Amino acid sequence: MSSGGGDAKLFARGKVAELRTELNSGGKKDKNHAAKKIALKKIVANMTMSNNDMVALFPDIVGCMQIPSLEIKKMCFLFLVNYARMKPDVAVKALPTLQEDMNDSNPLVRALALRTMSYIHVRDFVEATVPPTKQLLRDADPYVRKTAAFCVAKLYDHDRHLVEGSDLIDRLNSMLRDDNPTVVASALASLMDIWERNGSNSPDCSEWGQTYILEALMSYVPQESSEALLLAERISPRLSHSNSAVVLTCIRVVLYLMNYINDQKQISALCRKLSPPLVTLLAKGPEVQYLALRNALLILQRRPEVLRNDIRVFFCKYNDPIYVKVTKLELIFMLANERNIQEVLTELREYATEIDVHFVRKSVRAIGKLAIKIEPAARQCINTLLELVATKVTYIVQEATVVIRNIFRKYPNQYESIIGTLCENLDSLDEPEAKAAMIWVIGQYASRIENSDVLLEDFLYSFADEPVEVQLALLTATVKLFIQRPTKGQELVPKVLKWATEDTDNPDLRDRGYMYWRLLSSDMATAKAIVMGEKPPITAESEKLDPATLEEMCLNVGTLATVYLKPVQQVFRSARPRRLTDSPALQKQHLPNGDLDAQKSLSAFGNSQPIVKANGQGDLAAAVDAADAFFAGVGHQMASMNLNGQDEGFGGSPTVGRGEMQYVVNQNAPEQVYQPAGGQGSNGDLLMFN
Repeated sequence: MSSGGGDAKLFARGKVAELRTELNSGGKKDKNHAAKKIALKKIVANMTMSNNDMVALFPDIVGCMQIPSLEIKKMCFLFLVNYARMKPDVAVKALPTLQEDMNDSNPLVRALALRTMSYIHVRDFVEATVPPTKQLLRDADPYVRKTAAFCVAKLYDHDRHLVEGSDLIDRLNSMLRDDNPTVVASALASLMDIWERNGSNSPDCSEWGQTYILEALMSYVPQESSEALLLAERISPRLSHSNSAVVLTCIRVVLYLMNYINDQKQISALCRKLSPPLVTLLAKGPEVQYLALRNALLILQRRPEVLRNDIRVFFCKYNDPIYVKVTKLELIFMLANERNIQEVLTELREYATEIDVHFVRKSVRAIGKLAIKIEPAARQCINTLLELVATKVTYIVQEATVVIRNIFRKYPNQYESIIGTLCENLDSLDEPEAKAAMIWVIGQYASRIENSDVLLEDFLYSFADEPVEVQLALLTATVKLFIQRPTKGQELVPKVLKWATEDTDNPDLRDRGYMYWRLLSSDMATAKAIVMGEKPPITAESEKLDPATLEEMCLNVGTLATVYLKPVQQVFRSARPRRLTDSPALQKQHLPNGDLDAQKSLSAFGNSQPIVKANGQGDLAAAVDAADAFFAGVGHQMASMNLNGQDEGFGGSPTVGRGEMQYVVNQNAPEQVYQPAGGQGSNGDLLMFN
């Protein structure tokens, strides 16, 4: 009952005599029983305020129960449930009315009467509830059957021997074949509650039987928040079970039920209960550890508070298998924050000196990602990376180069002082990704590196033999060099563009070469705005699962699908995808949002955009037609370029194409352009590297 608005005046301590007078007023003129409703509201309000004087009104309330008004019956039944144990001799007089209401034509009245009887822990009521419960378990209305199913569990709470001596449990089992899924779920929930209360049944039910029961609870859709909370509390003892399958299945059910609980304090309490069992699973064998860790990755994305204070338990042990170490590394990254970053960096620094090359690379990459994730700790992360680069270990230097490139993208114009250290280790770079990263740095900061043209030329000696990834990076870096320092780049640009457009058979490289040629032939200002323009910033959130996948994966915690971190249908073709079922209790506002921008991968940032019409709609056909028209004459445009050696750039008038060879733009090719905003630093100094 709301205490705000017009009902606030009801919450005043009333006298029994006055309330009795109001309750009996109205007479025949009050056809809608408005006076009685107001009086009953005052009585319920006083009852809420623990005014036990209201029990004196019991006979008057029993008399009001016969009024054919659902609203009045609800308040009368609430009074009856609250005071029946204080005045059992008076409460018994309400039994005939309740039994009569259980034959009412309105299913809401039938269900309300049965629910009221089952809530009263008085011997006469408990015994009198059994026959109508049997009758209403077969009621034509599914809502009544659902209520009757829950009443069996309530009766079991009052008198287990009475229920066991009847056939109510057998009837509940037969309801598992009901046509209505809500009734089936209610019957299952009731049976589960009975099983939880029956201590003698627990040893008899095997651990796999418990798993099946918990799994079946996933089909139950709570209609009220209290239902979900009650069920979550009932099954929470299974979190301490010795069998990992029971524990993980119980975690899955609790996570599912949290979506239907509206009390954030209760959710936080349940989250605290989920942490110890997950940590306990880490003491088992490596295979179980791996399963628990993979599921922890999912749980942290959906409920970060579950393991928020347990980062140390995920620190790697010397004898952990590599697959366990790598997964722990991912969890350490997810749990790292400003408070524990120093401890985390110290741990990662140790990992980066281990023997396993794959694990070392992952550790170095994690340090770089932490610099992007936690901005106040970026300098600490960079210093740690520089310490690792100083070891001169080839694979460490190469991995550090890759992550430093991403740090530059996140924080443009902030940490350029470390470029010198990177350039001192150019001879250590022999992997495509590391080369491409270093080439990006040289091209992006060509205006600050005095000998940037010499450094690029060293890479260009092996242009024809390099992988496409490196060739694309060289092409873009050369164009950047020319845009920032035309005099230094005027000799390299035509040579690289010629290689990219004439001497390669890769369509992506050739198309990009044509694009740059056309761009540089038209307008240098436009070229600079496009090539050196500000790009969307990268974030550490980009590797999270999209909301729809995360929702499905959380409903499959403990299954094989969570090991692969893929939707269940991608692992098992015949499996049925799971989704949260809507109900009045579903907390939609707390579900993962569908912000697609937050889910993009790092490689997606900087991608070229499709041609857009004036009305905002992309037109792929127009893009292809424009590309065909341009590439048909691109050979003659190349011949018309005029290099003049001026710092203002170069230009040329493209001629009308007469060539017969046509090309189609590869619209799906990844555009690996990583540059942040260009421009010199605040001191305007140029860095000289020999």
